[in-house]
Formats: sequence, structure tokens, C-alpha cells
Amino acid sequence: MQKHAVVSSPETAVNVKPLVTPRGLIVWLVESYAVPLVSLDFAMRGGAAQDPPDKAGLAMLTASLLDEGAGDLDSQAFQRAMDEKAVEISFRNDREHMSGRMRTLVKNLDRAAELLRLALNAPRFDEEPFLRVREHANARLRHDANDPATLAARAWRSNAFPGHPYGLPADGTLETLAKIERADLVAAARRVIARDKLVISVVGAIDEKGAAALVDRVFAELPAAGDLETVPEAPFGALGRIDTVALDVPQSTIRFGRPGLKRDDPDFIPSLVAAHVLGGHGNMTSRLFREVREKRGLAYTVFGAFYALDHGGFFYGGTTTKNERARESFDVASAEIRDVALNGLGEEELEKGKTYLIGSYPLRFDTSLKIAAQLVLIQLEGRAPDWLVERNRQIGAVTGADVRRAAARAFGDGSLYTTVVGKPEGF
Repeated sequence: MQKHAVVSSPETAVNVKPLVTPRGLIVWLVESYAVPLVSLDFAMRGGAAQDPPDKAGLAMLTASLLDEGAGDLDSQAFQRAMDEKAVEISFRNDREHMSGRMRTLVKNLDRAAELLRLALNAPRFDEEPFLRVREHANARLRHDANDPATLAARAWRSNAFPGHPYGLPADGTLETLAKIERADLVAAARRVIARDKLVISVVGAIDEKGAAALVDRVFAELPAAGDLETVPEAPFGALGRIDTVALDVPQSTIRFGRPGLKRDDPDFIPSLVAAHVLGGHGNMTSRLFREVREKRGLAYTVFGAFYALDHGGFFYGGTTTKNERARESFDVASAEIRDVALNGLGEEELEKGKTYLIGSYPLRFDTSLKIAAQLVLIQLEGRAPDWLVERNRQIGAVTGADVRRAAARAFGDGSLYTTVVGKPEGF
């Protein structure tokens, strides 16, 4: 088994050991013996971006059914097998990945590994769980049909990325879910579940030899390569436009955004710093929070952040406010975005933003579950293990000039594509 250097990060107190297993799989290992648990996270390229337009939601259903029976175990037997050994296995789907997690006591690791192996190598997709899971998805869609936030997000994405997989609803619609059959699930699993686009992390009370054996047992028999559709770069549409969706509710939900920088752009990190100071989630000192909520009392929450996907980056933000104050709220937020685009950030707010981003980073690594998830994310982003140190170094090195340059590129003239759901006044 080939070994690589341990990456130790004082900022995160995480020691990552990248390993190559005897079967040639790469896994990032963090040994931790505080409790007798093992967490395994993994992800494969795929996700909702692979859905046919007329069968949006296919990837979501496929991931949801992987733990609903596998091998000689039907759905009830599979769930009972997990319960008997207190094994946690779950699968998730996002825009570009199918991912999963296994968590178990060390003494039950063999059984947990076998159940995960079965779920990935021999999913059953039986009719009863398929119909049940699909109906649960339909129930969610019916519930969300009049939810302003859901309507705003869906409409915004559809118009921001017209004709592109990013514009499709990842959870599908009542119409697209109805078209999905068992054969579609089998084909989707065959296309995505493979070794060539696989990233893995293992965290817990397990050594290098044990981690390598675990990974080979679960994943080594998967097909060598999947059969993914090529996803084109995502052009951003409707910039400068405001769309309204009428809904008889007392508040208007506003979502706005514009194209951003991709992850490999040299100005990506400075743009993230700018976005955090502007309106980062949870940042109660952000400009948007101060101007929209504290100074004017227009809304309870407001946010704005950059998001980087494999085939495009974008800025996305929003707020919810009284119908009669919707236009004022939007105008205040727009003015702050334009100001950052034109003038960058002040020295004090830049330093405070950098301090928060650096200081809060270890909170992403304070449990074994979080560590495993973050190590998978870092691999998906194409980073090396030293990103645990390099990330904060790059943020700390951001200057006011960097932010002005990055903000000018990322925010441009401050124009936005905006969707408003409710009965907004002034639009």
C-alpha cells in the first residue's frame, strides 16, 4: 500500500493521510480514537445535472432508493439489518454529485461495510419502495407548490440558466417524476456508480491497513468507469431583468443574482471575501444585514454569497419583506452590491471579514462526521490535502486591491437577474 505525507493543519487540528489501497483506490484517512466509531463519506460525479429534462428528479430518486433494498435483502430486511447493528447509511444527491455516508461502531464495521457494498453494487429498486419514495417526493412538491421561497428559487434558477441542466429542478416536478420508471433508475445507477469519478474519506478509530481494506471491500468491485453525459458550460441569462410571480401572501420573497467567478479563477478567493462582507450567511455585521435590517427594519434576514459549480459560478442572494416595502428592500440591496462592485471594501470591514472566515474554519472540523464531509468536499473541488492550511493562508493574504479587482470582475456593473414572489409593490 502506497503512503503519502501526512498533512497536519494547526488551524483545523486534522491530520490527513492520503492513501492508495491495494486495489488502487485513493482515500483520505484521519485516525481518531476518542470514540470507537468509524465514518466513511464518498461522492461520485453525476447528480441532477445528469437528469434528462423530461425526467428531472431521476438522480434524486435513484439516490433515495439505494438504501431501500440490495442484494438478497428487500427494503424492510435492509433497514432491519442496519437497525440491528446501529449502522447509519444514507445517500444524497445534489446538482453535480451522488454521495453517501456510513457511520458505525468499530465492532460492527464488517456488517456495515457489507451493507454499503450491497447498496452500491446490487441495489434492488423494488416496486414498493420505488412507488413509496416517489409519492413522498410528490407530497413534498405539492406542499411546496405555494411556498414562496421554493417558487422564487425555482423560477430564478430556471431563468438564470435557461436550457441548461443547472436550470432544471433537482427534485423534479409532478410531471417529470411520473415519467420515471424502474428501468430509468437502473440505468442511472449504472451510469453514475463507478470508480473513475469517486472520492472517499474515512475518519475514526481505524488504522491505515484497516481503512484500505474497508475501502477496497466496499468500492473495488464497482465498474471501472461510468457513462456520464457531458455538461456544457452554463451561460447566465436574463441579467438586468426582474420577473414577478403572483402569490396572494402578505410578504414578497426576493431572489437575485448574477454570474460569478469559477473556483479556479485567481480572483475567486478575494471574491468570496467580498461576498462574505457584503451578505454572507450568518454574518450579522454584513452590509446587507446592516442596511436592510438594522437601519431600515425592512426584513428579518438577507443574504448574498458566491457559489461555484463545475460548469459555472454565480452570486445568489435574497430577502423576504412586506409587499409594500419590496421595492425599497431590493433597491437598498442593489445599491450595496453596486457600491462593492465600484469601490471594494473598507480596510476595517475587510480585516473583520478575513478574521471571521479564518477563525470559523475549524468549526467545520469539530466532529468526525464534519471532518469526513469536508475532506470529500475538498477532493471534489480538486484540492490537495494542504488546502487545510492553504485556504486560510490565501484568505489572510487578500488585500484591498485584490478585493477591488475581484469585485469589479465578479459584480461588474452590479446588474442582477431578480425574481419576486408575492404581491410586491413598486416593481
